[in-house]
Amino acid sequence: MYRSAQLAGYFALLLTAGALLVGSLVDPLEMPAGTTGVQVGLVVTAAVAGLVEHRRSLGAFESDQPGFDRSDAVDGVAVVVGALATYALSVYAGFGPVLASALVGLLAGLVVSEVGAPVYCGSFVGMASPGVFGSLEYVALAGIVSGLAFAATSESFGGVGGKLGTLALFGCLTAGALVGLEYADPGAPEWEFLSLIAPVAAASAVATVVLSVRLEWGGVVGSGVVGVVAGIAFPLAFPALGSTLAAVAFCASFVGMSSVDRLADEWQVAVAGALSGLVFLAVTPVFEGAGGKLGTIAFVSCIAILGALEVHEAAVEYVH
Repeated sequence: MYRSAQLAGYFALLLTAGALLVGSLVDPLEMPAGTTGVQVGLVVTAAVAGLVEHRRSLGAFESDQPGFDRSDAVDGVAVVVGALATYALSVYAGFGPVLASALVGLLAGLVVSEVGAPVYCGSFVGMASPGVFGSLEYVALAGIVSGLAFAATSESFGGVGGKLGTLALFGCLTAGALVGLEYADPGAPEWEFLSLIAPVAAASAVATVVLSVRLEWGGVVGSGVVGVVAGIAFPLAFPALGSTLAAVAFCASFVGMSSVDRLADEWQVAVAGALSGLVFLAVTPVFEGAGGKLGTIAFVSCIAILGALEVHEAAVEYVH
């Protein structure tokens, strides 16, 4: 049963990321010339990374595992708590989704670090729009599904940035399907700001990895700090575009949560971060109002870069 759950969790991650990409291809909004080619490239390289990850994880799936235990239940509860706390701060306290999620993650990373990751995962569920998830009951349901997925993916894509957000989006999509929720009408992608969004994303990703790895603050705290700073500073500095830039920076901070075993240095992180800015714009029409979308964007960007690195390595070995 444990192996089956782990396999199901692996496919849930890939299917959620794939749904985001495929959705943007099926229903594009004001896409500039050449964007479709970039998206197809993302799908291909992400698929390569998925196949490599499957081979890497297969041994863990088939090994003699102890199964689920009490700590998995604690993590599941932590996901739900993070979701409800973030939604309450975002909607009822008026903090907005970025600042609310970043604060919950930062506090969890500092105060209850042993469950910091599941609380942070839940906080992405709580970023859901009240126009789609109109009550705490729906958010709790999405949190429960995400909590189950969190426990079932311990052997899949470890150290890949955006994994927690992808689990959150999986929970939101599943909950939405169960109760028949409809997503919000999408806005038009702001492609004219790509030249600003990409550098902000790259810088935010690098800042996160510096805080989390170089300064040893940990991924949750590093991302939370970047999210809090972005959530406060950008709306003040750029009233018209500030909320978008804050979302982009927070999204890219999840790229920076990647381990050095996945993205080896700041250059790789910067490239994946910049790519997340492009993906952010490209998937504007898809699942608007669902929590976890920003994390899934980061996850897609990271596994696309990992796939590209695998293709490059294979090409070099073939030449030699």
